[in-house]
Amino acid sequence: MSTATNTDWQTRPAPETAQDWIARAAEVAAVLATDAAARDHAGATPYAEVQLLKDSGLVTLLGPTAHGGGGQDWPTAYRVVREIAKADGSIGQLLGYHYLWFWAARLVGTREQWEHVEAEASRGRWFFGGAVNPRDQDVVVTEDGDDLVFTGRKTFSTGSKVSDVTVLEGVLNGTDSHVFAIVPSDSEGLTFHDDWDNIGQRLTESGGVTLDGVRTPWTNAAGYVDKVFQPRIYNTLNVPTIQLVFVNFYLGIAGGALETAATYTREKSRSWLHGGFERAVDEPYVIDTYGDLTAKLWAAEALADAVAAEGQKLHDDPDAVTEKTRGDFEVRVAAVKARATDVALEISSRIFEVTGARSTATSEGLDRFWRNVRTHTLHDPVAYKRREVGRWVLEGELPEPTWYS
Repeated sequence: MSTATNTDWQTRPAPETAQDWIARAAEVAAVLATDAAARDHAGATPYAEVQLLKDSGLVTLLGPTAHGGGGQDWPTAYRVVREIAKADGSIGQLLGYHYLWFWAARLVGTREQWEHVEAEASRGRWFFGGAVNPRDQDVVVTEDGDDLVFTGRKTFSTGSKVSDVTVLEGVLNGTDSHVFAIVPSDSEGLTFHDDWDNIGQRLTESGGVTLDGVRTPWTNAAGYVDKVFQPRIYNTLNVPTIQLVFVNFYLGIAGGALETAATYTREKSRSWLHGGFERAVDEPYVIDTYGDLTAKLWAAEALADAVAAEGQKLHDDPDAVTEKTRGDFEVRVAAVKARATDVALEISSRIFEVTGARSTATSEGLDRFWRNVRTHTLHDPVAYKRREVGRWVLEGELPEPTWYS
């Protein structure tokens, strides 16, 4: 994948401001865009694409500057994910999930744990994957002296073979306690399967994984002190945080679809022979459609940015997060998740109305935008997101923290 590599990044100064990082992401996206359709069609493991994220420094965005990280906040991370997803929805998802798993130690772990993880991950430019599918209940964690042993299987493990480390999750045997731990992705007993064969998000390496006695020290159990978990309300912010990741790569995919379609309309679309216009770009219904879709995208992006800023206030003072501030934030996240889903599905579908029959050629790859959005928006039913908002409006009911809310 020569178009997905660039050896110049290492010699360039690291971005400093949020806008600098977003500009860096746009540069990376331009590289990815050159062969995005071909790579989607090939479905090969995206080793080169992840290496590009490392070489460009994007994987260190949330890390401490003292250890080579970007020192940026979540609103910037979401914008970066959106930029990458414009070019390649799969790589946008991988990067967004990486940011969440990078932050997982801070969400769940003790200060000593997350400071260690963030320092090492930033210095080493680790890429994170995660085997934390909450609908699988078959990973059991047992004690063996000073070690924990993970055994079972997860249906999904996004990032699998392209990751340096993987976040594992299981239930401590004989208890209701969940255990999170970060292990090297080449750990003995950790086997990733090539069984991700879906219509969209083909390059996310989201297949199943088998855990056959994967060992890690008890000290790696996130948030545990003397084998007892130390709960905080901030622990439950993992769901709204990653749901905003979803929002932003949906909107990125939608933006990429709109930009790609507009280029096609300008350069290739033919006007309708009975419409009375020489160029497709002069047809009123074409102009109206692009105006309509762009307005909807801009509105959703503005809401996403506003909600991201609200969430950052919670990240800035984790110990001050209450059930109410967490619940109110989750309602806002649910609202933008519902809106982003609808907007992204509409845009990725309706672009064909203004590009024409020839744009459905496989070589154009315009279908990948809809396939990507349609695949991931089924992650959890959007109707339940609207329910969270409706119950909050009518009864002031706060969403109960779950694996999906």
